[in-house]
Amino acid sequence: MSVPRLAIVRQKYNAAGGAERFVSRVIDALQGKVDVTLIARKWNQHGGQSTVRVRPFYIGSVWRDWSFACAVREVVAAGAFDLVQSHERIPGLPLYRAGDGVHAEWLIQRARVQSPVKRLGRWLNPYHHYLTRAERRMFEHANMRAVICVSELVKQDILRHFRIDPAKLHVIYNGIDTATWCPELRAQLRDDARARLGLTPDQVALVFVGSGFERKGVGTAVRALAQSPAQVRLLVAGKDKHQHRYETLAAELGVSDRVTFLGSLDDVRPLYAAGDACILPTLYEPFGNVILEAMSMGVPVLTTHTAGAAEWIRHGDNGFVMDALDVAGFAQAIARICDGERAAEIGARARTTVAPHTPAAMTEKLVALYQQLLPA
Repeated sequence: MSVPRLAIVRQKYNAAGGAERFVSRVIDALQGKVDVTLIARKWNQHGGQSTVRVRPFYIGSVWRDWSFACAVREVVAAGAFDLVQSHERIPGLPLYRAGDGVHAEWLIQRARVQSPVKRLGRWLNPYHHYLTRAERRMFEHANMRAVICVSELVKQDILRHFRIDPAKLHVIYNGIDTATWCPELRAQLRDDARARLGLTPDQVALVFVGSGFERKGVGTAVRALAQSPAQVRLLVAGKDKHQHRYETLAAELGVSDRVTFLGSLDDVRPLYAAGDACILPTLYEPFGNVILEAMSMGVPVLTTHTAGAAEWIRHGDNGFVMDALDVAGFAQAIARICDGERAAEIGARARTTVAPHTPAAMTEKLVALYQQLLPA
């Protein structure tokens, strides 16, 4: 009997990307059971699969995505694959992992913080129109057999925006290596990490991890900091071309000396170790690996209802969940974690919550879905 052939589509590789880590785990889990082929414009080689590189010429983002989609369909038509799993919005493919959520929903959430002029500019941008049309054609296409939803949030967004059979939507949460992200490592790294960051024993450190500051809520974090006790500090790890806007906001609110922008970090575990809580006031986060990482290390998380991983948080018990623009709510949560004993209890319950969500558990559910879709 021949081995089933699985093609995985991802346009561009980003070593830190959640989709890439997900695909790497899938390839490792399926090695010897399924013949995996990556179809990509750019990808760093990962052992255990072949790669088909498609590099059509393009100018601009619309042409880039459209030309890649056309090239992928040509490869799929000629490849005799048993199953094709896409991580891009390409209509006509049978399996899609909605790791980026629903673009139409993101535009709705983004409009909450945009001025009328910026909303007009967004409406005039052809790329947003291309993505929303591609999403609709993809989800409502007759060839669509299954969608991997990274959270119940994403599943409900899809059902709200598109006509699709709910039976096609499968919620498979991301997994976390609880041995790599653990409270023991946090305790081991904490003193040295805080010293390197210039934190005194009496200071309370809020950790923010992520790039794309508008979507992930740095503005709300800075505003909440301004309403928090003076001993609270905000440490921002990530990059954004508009970082100066948030530096200006901190200056206007009089908290410049309490906010530190660290840039991108190769290893954020020491930062979690130094922190007393992780804050992610995101407007829209389909899942949020940052939430898992912090909870797994025993760090309390302050996040929003529009973050997929917030589905695991019980407000006030193992973390805090607010509206993305509820500055006062975030400030109240910050005040609660300033109590070190209470914060430790919340962090311990957070760790217990995520402990079952390992990469192995995620892969088991994924393989079960493949078994439904692949030829016997």
